Amino acid sequence: MQPADYTFELPEALIAQVPLPERAASRLLHLTPAGELEDLQFKDFSRLVNPGDLLVLNDTRVVPARLLGRKATGGKVEILLERELEPDLAVVQLRASKTPPDGSRIEIADAFGATVTGRQGNFFVLRFDAPVQDILDAHGHVPLPPYIKREDDDQDRERYQTVFAREPGAVAAPTAGLHFDKGQLNRLRSIGVELGYLTLHVGAGTFQPLREDQLTRGELHAERLQVSERLCRQVADTRELGGRVIAVGTTVVRGLETAAAGGELQPCDSDTRLFIRPGYAFRVVDALLTNFHLPESSLLMLVSAFAGTAAVKAAYAHAVAERYRFFSYGDAMFCHRAAA
Repeated sequence: MQPADYTFELPEALIAQVPLPERAASRLLHLTPAGELEDLQFKDFSRLVNPGDLLVLNDTRVVPARLLGRKATGGKVEILLERELEPDLAVVQLRASKTPPDGSRIEIADAFGATVTGRQGNFFVLRFDAPVQDILDAHGHVPLPPYIKREDDDQDRERYQTVFAREPGAVAAPTAGLHFDKGQLNRLRSIGVELGYLTLHVGAGTFQPLREDQLTRGELHAERLQVSERLCRQVADTRELGGRVIAVGTTVVRGLETAAAGGELQPCDSDTRLFIRPGYAFRVVDALLTNFHLPESSLLMLVSAFAGTAAVKAAYAHAVAERYRFFSYGDAMFCHRAAA
């Protein structure tokens, strides 16, 4: 299996650059268990769920994780937080004309600075002059994905965030959740759908191309995960009553499946490096709401593992032909776990 097996042609015009005026105004492609394709609006989502189903959402909150700085030589540097190690120490992506060596300084907004202390794979480790969160709050930008070709604005501070976000730590949004507004969540509750939450802090590594060593080891970059005892009870109760566990986004799939790696779902507070690809045996998730993902990405591999590679390829070809909007601010797809 190679990333090239999961490629597709996507016209650049289909990459959503801005959110729609209303969260729930997006389109929804339903990939049925029989492999048929149904074009819906996201407001139709309540038709696809049943009383007694459990909808699991990722309540991570995106932090303003993009910083602009300068090297001592005057060259521009873009810093994108990957994860915080200590209050003033972080793993980051750096974009600069030349790779800064260990010990070099980066000045941020003429008020703060950071020192390069080492590397972690393709990432850099920076020691900041002050707590990382304080610097981000004062000078950080919304970390829009690289395929959005514009600067962030005030609208992004609200819209690149789910309405149920509450645990700060992500540097990329769990984008399947962006489609829900509070009214739709209330409607789902009113028809007997239960809501559950986990926290998986999405890292900037989600936008990096897959590396050969990741394919060889079968592991992705580490992301912080918390699955509560309450959510485990909700899943158990749902199973007992015959309901389905529906994941809102690939992050929820990775979180639940990580917590069930020992065979049964257990509370979890640790990193996950789980790389789900075709051949994986799912233990928890029955259905998945997800956005459309980048070609050759681990996320597209996960969706293919879940719903079947041929069916997902057909769904993506249909989405391109019907001019669905792709990626973070794009449209959504609902699919079911393929028969083993």
